[in-house]
Amino acid sequence: MSQDAKEPSKYEVQTTELNKMPVPDKQDTEFAKEVAEDAKEAFNQKQSQDQ
Repeated sequence: MSQDAKEPSKYEVQTTELNKMPVPDKQDTEFAKEVAEDAKEAFNQKQSQDQ
């Protein structure tokens, strides 16, 4: 199978800056904790209303 010259190699794709996973910073993780806590509270309220 011949490789088309227009297509990047696997190495080039894997090392492309836009193809890297973002590293979470403190602000992102704090926001995620707040969302999880809000969801937990809402779920608990919904369950207590259903009983």
